[in-house]
Parts: sequence; C-alpha cells; structure tokens
Amino acid sequence: MFFDTHAHYDDPRFDADREALLASLPEKGVGRAVNCGSDAASSRASLALARRFPHIYAAAGIHPESAGEYGPEDLAAVEALLGEEKVLAVGEIGLDYYYDDAAPRETQLELLRVQLRLARERDLPAVIHDREAHADCLMAVKEVPGLRGVFHCYSGSVEMALELAKLGWYFSFGGAVTFKNARKAPEVVAALPAERILLETDCPYLAPVPFRGKRCDSGLLPYTAAAMAAFRGVSTEEIEALTWRNACRFFGLPE
Repeated sequence: MFFDTHAHYDDPRFDADREALLASLPEKGVGRAVNCGSDAASSRASLALARRFPHIYAAAGIHPESAGEYGPEDLAAVEALLGEEKVLAVGEIGLDYYYDDAAPRETQLELLRVQLRLARERDLPAVIHDREAHADCLMAVKEVPGLRGVFHCYSGSVEMALELAKLGWYFSFGGAVTFKNARKAPEVVAALPAERILLETDCPYLAPVPFRGKRCDSGLLPYTAAAMAAFRGVSTEEIEALTWRNACRFFGLPE
C-alpha cells in the first residue's frame, strides 16, 4: 500500500468529486493520506475530512503565504486542533521567498519559529515548506533541539539533506521528481538513508509525468515511486514498502 504524506483534498479543485475520490483510495492501493492545513480554516477542513474517512489523517498549521494575515486567534485555533486524535503533525509551515509580494521574511520567520516551538511542545512532527529559503529553514529548525519533522517536496542540496538526516529529519518527494528539469532530486533521493524517505503528492498540485499539468491525486503515487526506485536502483515495490514503513513510523501509526 502507498502512504500519501502530504495532500490538500480540501482544495476547491476537488469539490466536484471529493467524497467519491477519497472513498476510492484504498481500492487504488493508497492505504493512508495526510491532509495538510495552510491556515486555521483549511486545518479545520482537514480534520473534518479525517473524521469522515478512516484512512485520512490531518495536519494543522499556518503556511508562510498566510504569514502577513494571521493573528493570535489563528494560532490559537491551530493549537486547539493539535489535541485532536487524528491530527498527526504541525503543518504545513515554513518559509517561501519565491514571490516578490510575499510577507516580509522576518514575519515569516517569526511565524515559523512559533509553530516549531509548538510542535516540540506537543511532541508532534513539523511539516516544512521550503521554497527558495533553504538557509533560513535550516537555521530555524536547528534552533529547536529535539524537534522532528519532514521537508516536503524537498528541493535543497544533498549536503543540506544529509545534515538534516543526521538530526533525524525526513524528506518527502512528489511528482516533481519525474519532471525532465528535475536536477537535484535524483541525487538527493539516491544519497539519503533509506529510512528517511517519504512519498507525497501535494495534490492537487505537481501531478507526475505523464499527467503533468493535470489535477493530481494520491492514485498517481506509483509514478513518483517508479522514478524514485530508478534513482536508487531498486524496484517500485521496494519503494512502496519502504515509504509505507517510514511514514507509519514518522507519524506514529501502526504498520
């Protein structure tokens, strides 16, 4: 079975068929999926989905794209969700320096640091979004000893990945590893310790080749797994089994 460690099924692009699609995932070979929040509202929506489907779980957090708009009430709402049984992580949180009109970097860093400390206090893993902010993300997570987590859609260097892996961090990879312009990902996937690798979709985004540009869902995980298997010189089935075990251990779920 496949474990999709990062999805966004609360996205409007699933409005037409969300219930049927989520119900069909086990028959497509997807045993579990974690729906990640990006603000208080989407975190609540993630939990609502997790309550309706036994194979769906949730993460709650405030994405850096919301860093310029959040208030104390939003953080309080996220913190309240972390006590729920099916909320397995604090996320999606992190830094995004890609857009010129993004919230100031110091504002993003402040929000990230608050949520990283919250994750450690609650003994929950953090789900990190890192876009064009590798040095600051590395600095921020290293400021919180004992913190554990995953860099989702990892796009940093091999050297940074190995440094984080020594600290116990995980790395998840999605459809972008199948793109022709994927440069770092093949090297990183090949170099990482096997026990630190996870699969994800980030759906509805980043559908793998040959579905690039279309809506993504967890049923497309085998395409990403096949690419990762090629990078590591193993079978797709080995990547499926390995990433299932790793995800269960990461989120504290039975295999």
